[in-house]
Amino acid sequence: MLKIEWQNKRRLGFAFVICFFLIAMTGIANAQAITYRTETDSLGSKLVPNNMYYGIQTLRAVENFPITGIKTNAFPYFIKALAVIKEAVAITNKQQGTLTPKVANAIIEAAKKVATGKYNDQFPIDVIQGGAGTSINMNMNEVVANIALETLGHRKGDYKYIHPNNHAGASQSTNDVYPTAGKIAILWYCQQLIPSLNALRDAFYAKSKEFHGILKIGRTQMQDAVPMTLEQEFRAFGVTINDEIIHLKYAMKSLYGINMGATAIGTGINTKPGYSEAVIKNLVKLTKFPLVRESDLIEATSDAGSFVRVADALKGISIKLTKIANDLRLLSSGPEAGMGDIFLPAVQPGSSIMPGKVNPVIPEAVNQIAFQVIGYSETVDLSAAAGQLQLNAFEPVIFYDIMQSIHLLRQGCFIFKTKCINGIQANIPLLKERVKRFAGIATAVAPYIGYQKAAAIVKEAQKTNRSVLSVLKESKLLTPEQIKKILTPSMMTKPNVPMENVIQSFE
Repeated sequence: MLKIEWQNKRRLGFAFVICFFLIAMTGIANAQAITYRTETDSLGSKLVPNNMYYGIQTLRAVENFPITGIKTNAFPYFIKALAVIKEAVAITNKQQGTLTPKVANAIIEAAKKVATGKYNDQFPIDVIQGGAGTSINMNMNEVVANIALETLGHRKGDYKYIHPNNHAGASQSTNDVYPTAGKIAILWYCQQLIPSLNALRDAFYAKSKEFHGILKIGRTQMQDAVPMTLEQEFRAFGVTINDEIIHLKYAMKSLYGINMGATAIGTGINTKPGYSEAVIKNLVKLTKFPLVRESDLIEATSDAGSFVRVADALKGISIKLTKIANDLRLLSSGPEAGMGDIFLPAVQPGSSIMPGKVNPVIPEAVNQIAFQVIGYSETVDLSAAAGQLQLNAFEPVIFYDIMQSIHLLRQGCFIFKTKCINGIQANIPLLKERVKRFAGIATAVAPYIGYQKAAAIVKEAQKTNRSVLSVLKESKLLTPEQIKKILTPSMMTKPNVPMENVIQSFE
C-alpha cells in the first residue's frame, strides 16, 4: 500500500515538473517572438514592439494617461472619422502636389484600411487625454504611416520613406483634424440614435391606440384633476419624444460647419492656397455629409458651441425620458396601495426579502441613464467655457461625454421600448371604479348645473361615502340620458359645447 502511494506521488511530481517546463518554455518562446524597433522623437527614444503599427508618441500617451481604462477604440466611428480625414487630406495633397503620387496613394490605401475597423486594436490611448487630442491624432498618423510603409515594402518605423508628421500629417494640425473628426463621428452616432428614438416614440403611439377610449383620472400636483383617457396620456408621451427628435436633428446641422484647413489656430499656416476648400470637398464625397467651411476659421478653431448644442439636445431627451419614466413608476405604483392605473411588465423579482414583490426596474434604469447624460451635458458646458484664446484643450472629454451619452440613450430607448412600453397593460376594472367615484365628474357637469350645485354634490358624496355619480343621479338635476351623454369619453376629454335645453338656471 505504501509502495503504491509512493509511486503515485512520484508520477504526480513528474507531471508537475513537465507542466512547469512546458509553461516556462512557452514563456521563453513568446518572449523571443517579440522583437522591438527603436523610435525617436524630440524627447528621446523608446522601444516599440514590432508587431504594433503605432509608434513612440502613442506609447507616451498610453503611459501618461491611465485614467478611465476606456480606450479611444471603444468608439469605432471616431477612429473611422480620423481615418477618413487622413484619406481626404492625402487625396488633396496629391491633387495639389504636396505629396508625390506614390506616397499619397500609399497613405490613401492605409487610411481606407483603418477606416474598415481592421486596425482598431492599434488605438490604445485613453479617451481622456491632455493635449487637445494631439495624442490620438499622432496615434492615427503613426498607424497610417506604418501601414503605408509596409504597402511599399518597407519596415515599420522606417520613417525616411513615409513619416507620421511630414507625410501622414502633411497640411494638417490636430487643431483642425481632431474637432472635425469629432463632428463627423458624432453625426454618425446620432444617425444610429434617431431610429431608436423613432422606435420608442412609435411604441408610445401604438400603446395609445391600444388604450383608445379607456377613461381614467387625470392628475395635477399629485392630486385628482379631471377625466382623460389613457390613450391621451400615452400619446402625449410619444409627442414629447418626437419634439426632442426634431431638436436633435436641428442641433446636428450645427456640426456640418468644420474648420479643416485652419491648421494650428485658424490661419491655415503650412497649407497651399485653396487647400481648405479642396479638402472639405473631398470629405463631403467620402462622408456624404453636407460639410461646409466655417466662415471664420480662427473662431471655429477656438469655439466648441456646436458640441454644446448637441449635448443640450441629448440633455433634453434625457429630461423627457426622466419625466416619462417617473410617470410610469407613479402610474404603476402599488399595486394595492398605490395609483395602480397600469401594469408594467414583470421582468425580474423585485426583492430579496419580500416574496412576490416586483419593481419597475426598467424605468429605474432609464432614469439613471438620463441622470448620467444630464451630468455629461454639464461637463460639456464647463469644458466648452474653459477653452482659452485660440484653442479649446478639453475636446477629448467633450467628445467622450457626447458619444457615451448617445450610446447610453440608444441602449436606454431599446430596453424601454422592448422590456417596458410594449408590455404595459391598463388596469381597466380599477379605472372604471375610480371614474364612477371621481369627484372630477362634477367638473364635467358644472357647465350644465352650475358650479355651486356641482360642488354641493361632491360634498354630499364625500359626506355619505357614496360615488359622485350616484348622488348626481339622485339629485334629478339631469336626466339619465343627459348624464350618460355628458359623461361619455368624447364629451369629457375634449372641448365641448353644452347640449341644447340642458343648461339649468344657476340662480
